[in-house]
Amino acid sequence: MHKSFIAKPKHAARVHLFTSAGFKALQDDPFPSARAIASAQDFTGGAGQVVLVPGDDGSIQSVLFGLGGGKDALAVAALSARMPEGDYEIADDGGQPFEHIAAAWADGAYRFERYRTTRTKPPRLKVPGGKEGERLSRQADAAAHLRDMVNTPAADMTPEGLQTEMAALANRFGAELRATVGEALLPAGYPMVHAVGRAAAVAPRFLELEWGKSSHPKIALVGKGITFDSGGLNIKAGDGMRIMKKDMGGAAHAIALAELIMGADLPVHLMLYVSAAENAISGSSFRPGDILSSRKGLTVEIDNTDAEGRLVLGDALARACEGNPDLILDFATLTGAARVALGADLAPLYTDDDQLAADILAASARTGDPVWRMPLWDPYLADLKSPVADLVNSGGSFGGSITAAVFLKQFVDAKSWAHFDIWAWRKAKYGRPEGGAPCSLRAVWSMLETRYGA
Repeated sequence: MHKSFIAKPKHAARVHLFTSAGFKALQDDPFPSARAIASAQDFTGGAGQVVLVPGDDGSIQSVLFGLGGGKDALAVAALSARMPEGDYEIADDGGQPFEHIAAAWADGAYRFERYRTTRTKPPRLKVPGGKEGERLSRQADAAAHLRDMVNTPAADMTPEGLQTEMAALANRFGAELRATVGEALLPAGYPMVHAVGRAAAVAPRFLELEWGKSSHPKIALVGKGITFDSGGLNIKAGDGMRIMKKDMGGAAHAIALAELIMGADLPVHLMLYVSAAENAISGSSFRPGDILSSRKGLTVEIDNTDAEGRLVLGDALARACEGNPDLILDFATLTGAARVALGADLAPLYTDDDQLAADILAASARTGDPVWRMPLWDPYLADLKSPVADLVNSGGSFGGSITAAVFLKQFVDAKSWAHFDIWAWRKAKYGRPEGGAPCSLRAVWSMLETRYGA
């Protein structure tokens, strides 16, 4: 079971969740003198407010926690982030689905401690036993794995490191992993992956994981695996480069989603594709003005070497389409323009499939994992025209997330495709330092569970 969950605690402090409105309307104390104790500590049910009530032996007996308006599905993360080691159970849910509470609890209890000499023990939430507990645990494990990958420094999470992550997953679930590395990318038909990664000390690679029965519906997951993005010869400023270890966050999302699919034994034929490369600087760096060939056959003029993610994804999407899947989902930390448009938490979704969009948005509402549909505005293709090639890789400063999605669309020929322009990061929130974070993972997994689950 996930390390911040427990099915059968010997003793658990009772946690009472209240929205501001719910606490104001409270008629009976949930435990002796609850309202008097709350009043003494100015507890009103406001977001993030906590009251700890000790028992006769001095241990925590009861907890009051405020949900504010009750709109944030991960609000409880602010509680588990602050709780000491021990076991806790939900006595009052404050109108929150338990799945939201469990996901939030695991989120707040998460610690990235790979490089620490001392380790902490997280507070543990009582969850159901059996299949439901296992399901909640798988989701928490996948989210933590995603965060660990994104938080790992680029010196350790290299393109080879991503291959190691996928190899471990393949061994765990009996999947097959194929890797095309370095110069072999050219004859194999991945010229844009090669161009982006050829300047780095660790060779770029294209990774394919296959799992499941061929008779089942075929799903392709595609992830951008730029393990560090210096910007290339269009080098980023220092502030912009500081967190670029997270530029493999799309790959981390695709890997975590594959982990959920295989862990739940979802009846699908899964293909996971990751283009893994570091966008580094050396004498062999690709340059502004270069013209690259692609797996699709389209040529691309390089306007800006810092728009490299769409290049490696172009080759990956073309490969995914060759298998004629029923559904392609790609994840990429693709543009800063997405953050300007929708901020840190909302995940932009691009698709021409209205039913798929409806299913994902319904899953977003169920899980409280925010996703926002953006337009695949074909007229913006005009901004991607080159006078000397089929495409240029940067559409300028206007509508940058949209033009990036339209660029990707040129490499897609599939029954159904969706693109997520995620951040894979979170500023300090819920009492925890900033770092890697899932963005659309729970929503997409819920959609797949609903579509393909028993």
